[in-house]
This record gives sequence, structure tokens and C-alpha cells, in this order.
Amino acid sequence: MMRLWLGLLLSLCALVPAQAGTFDHAPWSELLRAHVVVLRDGQATQVDYAGMAADRTELNRYLKALSSVTRAQFDRWPALDQLAFLINAYNAWTIDLILQAYPEVDSIKDLGWILQSPWKKRFVPLLGETRSLDEIEHELIRSSGRYAEPRIHFAVNCASIGCPALRPEAFVGARLDAQLETATRLFLSDRTRNRLRGDKLEVSSIFRWYREDFERGWRNADDLAAFLALYAEPLGLDPDALRRLADGRIKIRFLDYDWRLNGMP
Repeated sequence: MMRLWLGLLLSLCALVPAQAGTFDHAPWSELLRAHVVVLRDGQATQVDYAGMAADRTELNRYLKALSSVTRAQFDRWPALDQLAFLINAYNAWTIDLILQAYPEVDSIKDLGWILQSPWKKRFVPLLGETRSLDEIEHELIRSSGRYAEPRIHFAVNCASIGCPALRPEAFVGARLDAQLETATRLFLSDRTRNRLRGDKLEVSSIFRWYREDFERGWRNADDLAAFLALYAEPLGLDPDALRRLADGRIKIRFLDYDWRLNGMP
């Protein structure tokens, strides 16, 4: 009987944040380490969706733990813990969405239909409501006014080759700034998605879709060129290229996005 009660207690503890301001993302880190393959020194990743499917019980347990957090609990956390929680929730439920159709899926776009994109599908029980992935990203993260953090676009992952890498560990509030900075620099150093060619700086369409986020004065960058200049080193921009970018002599061009599934071959 004692073992039964102990088992029940441990199960309940797994569904509750350890203390105010924290949440245990360790189970998500374990899943990512087991099923995310790092490519090109971290510039890109592939997901072993078959392996994720085999570990669906563990994934569901983590999703249930996320869903158990109330809005009141969430609002008491520090902003960095909140943001890490939302990024992990977005990425975990994106994996869950892919698994709902895997292996019969070549792109996340296949999971939508003519009147509704997959990102608008309401299937995520989070903070007291059933939400869509769009709501997590655009309302809870981008439009909430709490975070003003453009680097989230290199952390949330849309299960596509064109996306920034899915980090093979959970985001956590205590290290979030460093994690976001690493994700940003790795993505911008990937010449398949961001590169200087003559008088054109070719960058991911992420910068077109969310341009306003990069022009809101983060680190005093009030336009896209200024934001990109902050990352001259990973972009491979020398001092002359930086001057030409600032003078408008280098034009910014947006590359086509690769929506193919970021799964293993």
C-alpha cells in the first residue's frame, strides 16, 4: 500500500511545477536529446519522428504537465520563465501535431486545409484555454507586450527545413538569453539560408514575415539592416560590407522558404 501511495504522489508531482517561478522541462530535454540530430555544428537539425512516436507516452506526459499550469501560476513567474515555457510549449505541440499524421506527412502544411492553416487549428490545452499554435506565437509571445524579444523567431520551430534548428535541449529561464543568442547566431551563420552575394544580402523569409519585430529598437536596432548589422560576424559581413549595408548600397533580399518536413531521411 505504501508503494502505491508513493507512486501516486510521484505521478502528481510530475504534473506540477516544482515551485513558484519554475517548471521542470527536463522531460522535454530528454526527448530532444534522444530524437534530434544536430547537423553542421548546430546550424540545422533533423527530428527522428519515428523515435518521437515510440516515446509518445513520455511526450504526452510532458504535454499534460504543460497543460496543468494555470494562468494564475504562469503570471506569477518571472518573464524569462514564462517565455521559455511558451517556446517549449510551441515546439512540443508542433511535434505532437506532426505525429498525428506521421509518417504520412511531407510538410506541416499538409496538415491544414484550404480554409484553415495547421497553425490555426485549436488543439493545444494551455493556460486554461484550447489554443492554436498561432495563438501561442502571435498572441501569448509576440503581442502580449511582456517580452519584446525578436530572437524567439530562431527558437520556435515549425517542423520545416527552412526553420531555424530545433534546439536539442529545452529552453529554461535561467539560461534563456544565452540560448536565444546561440540560436540566432547559428541560424545566421547558415549560408543555405543567410548569405551575402555581391550587393545583395540574401536572408530567410522569417525577416520578411516578422520584419516589425526586428525593427522595434531591440539593442537600438530600428530597422532590419541595423538588426542584421548586430550579427555581422555570423553573417560574414566585413567592415566594408557593414558600411554599404548601412548606406543602403547592399539590398536585402528574402529567400524562398523550404517547407519540407525536417525529419530524418
